[in-house]
Amino acid sequence: MNRLVSIGVLIFFLFSSSVALANEDKSTSTLGEMVVTASRYKEPISDIPANVQIITQEEIQASTATDLGQLLAEKGIGTIREYPGALTSVGIRGFRTDTHGNDLLGHVIVLLDGRRAGTGNVAKILTKNIERIEIIRGPGAVQYGSAGIGGVINVITKRGRGKPHGFVEGTLGSYNFQEGTIGGDGKIKNFDFSFAYSRGKMDDYDTGDDEKYKNTGYSKKSDYSFNIGYEFLPGNRIGVIYTKFDGNKIGSPGYLSQNDLDDYSDKSLSSVDFIYDGSTTNLPISWRVRYFQGADKNKWVDPTKSNPSGWDDGIPTFNYTKHRGAQGQVTLDLNNYVLTTGVDWTYYIINSKPYSPKKTNYKDLAGFILAKAKLFEDSLVLTGGARYDKYNVDIKKGEGEDKDKNHICPTIGATYLLTDNVRLRANYAQGYRMPSAQELASDYYVWGMHYKGNPNLDPEKSWTAEGGVDVSYPFMYASVGYFYTHFKDKIETKSDYVNWVVTYENHGKANISGIEGNLSFNIGRVLNIDYKIKPYGNIVYILDRKDEETNDDLKYIERVTASYGIYVSDNKGLWSDLNFEYHGNQWIDDWESGWPAPVIKKGGFTVANFSIGKKLKDFGRAGSLSIKGEIRNLLNKDYSFVKGYPMPGRSFYIGLRYDF
Repeated sequence: MNRLVSIGVLIFFLFSSSVALANEDKSTSTLGEMVVTASRYKEPISDIPANVQIITQEEIQASTATDLGQLLAEKGIGTIREYPGALTSVGIRGFRTDTHGNDLLGHVIVLLDGRRAGTGNVAKILTKNIERIEIIRGPGAVQYGSAGIGGVINVITKRGRGKPHGFVEGTLGSYNFQEGTIGGDGKIKNFDFSFAYSRGKMDDYDTGDDEKYKNTGYSKKSDYSFNIGYEFLPGNRIGVIYTKFDGNKIGSPGYLSQNDLDDYSDKSLSSVDFIYDGSTTNLPISWRVRYFQGADKNKWVDPTKSNPSGWDDGIPTFNYTKHRGAQGQVTLDLNNYVLTTGVDWTYYIINSKPYSPKKTNYKDLAGFILAKAKLFEDSLVLTGGARYDKYNVDIKKGEGEDKDKNHICPTIGATYLLTDNVRLRANYAQGYRMPSAQELASDYYVWGMHYKGNPNLDPEKSWTAEGGVDVSYPFMYASVGYFYTHFKDKIETKSDYVNWVVTYENHGKANISGIEGNLSFNIGRVLNIDYKIKPYGNIVYILDRKDEETNDDLKYIERVTASYGIYVSDNKGLWSDLNFEYHGNQWIDDWESGWPAPVIKKGGFTVANFSIGKKLKDFGRAGSLSIKGEIRNLLNKDYSFVKGYPMPGRSFYIGLRYDF
């Protein structure tokens, strides 16, 4: 706690100093950086009333992470639940993506280039062809629909710009880690492209206590990504984005204390988008039309050999989700007044076996409107919007019914620029999660138990109010804010063992509040030297995480999440990054101890990662050769995001990259 107080005092001191300087320094502010996630079109951060965090390409390249889940953990986004076997969920403000990957059941939305990714398993999204990641903390339901309660994570693919170039990269590391990557990007006249392909494998790893954790390796992980486009008129571009993750023989080891030696899974996530972005030269109108489709596949294999738990069914389990959809939107930009309106259509087909329900369809047709007004010479920006969803679920094969639901949700916010470098922001928004087909429309029997949906269920809902202040200069950025969320109508399972009926009901309320802070400082720019020396840090401190009825702390919410470190670059090809991520205590169900699971407090931990890179040789027109080294878990910490599933101990990696 003393460390947290010290950090708080430091942030307050820097804020006080910066606000005082703001009255004297009118230098260019980074508050003008453009983002697209909050309002579905490009706008400066200074116009957005929500808390926005950006992970830049420089940060992605310096990170030791190989997938989105590891990257979000390293950046201290929120509570992480990472299992061995390419399965990771991420939490923001006490809400998280679904642990098993179904994004319809989650409370945080993951997007790929502005549309639903089709999964909540962020371990399936790799980082090789990503330009940036935009994170909106707080509800994004008006913009993107159901599950937008805790926040929105938008993964944006690179777009080719400038002279075409390519690269080849190879990495070797601990536990026989091997990975090769090829990629490139650029623009030729009106044609632009970017692409990357990587493939790797790894053997079983050791924990921080030097204990071999068997069946944690994988035989193959591949990542394909390309983004191509053609501008046929000024401001009019048609494009195609394709992404695919493919993992084979990924170990599923179970708890270390009950280490299973032969279970494994095959997992994949693929999608293709067709996009038309357009605008006119004589009217302030722009538009976007998109069609996308994809599939999220999972196969779990449980051979009848060595399960120490004694449970061996030998029957593979499948889950195959097809998703497709369309988006259409039009933006009218009159400088001081901006209006965006559009329609979203999403259709999921979920097939599961051998367990019920075996086939389920989800449909959602939604309309939204977002408005912005700039007043008093653009100092005051008012925003607002609303969304209407008509939602349908249909359980096939005689295991359920066809049910409809609809929902309307609003948002309203404001920002005020005190100076060119300091802004105040406030936002109020609703988030929601629509009932699933299982909860709303199921009607089937398993071992004599009748599973019966409740057609009278309401969506789970939240109301979030937040406010904050952001200070931005070319040499520093600082932000601090407070949020309060009231959550109600949680959908819970109700089991009647007298009549052998399982159904679902809206039950329970909760309150979550906290403080969020970010700070980065470029010492090199202050000293006017040709080095970037950038200490950075961000922190989320949960003040309240209470169940309103029981007054107990909510489970699976870390009290404190923080990321801090220092990035150094000579701007000539030498750089290094030392990062610490802290994950605080949380209340959890201890399923490792048996059933029923006791509720225990899981303690916090800190993990350090170090990376360094150097351009070895510049061959002029023939390209350049670079080297990168990494030490993951630098201090060899024995830690786990999920109790009983420890992460790898200290591990070393070295890679060579040739750019041409």
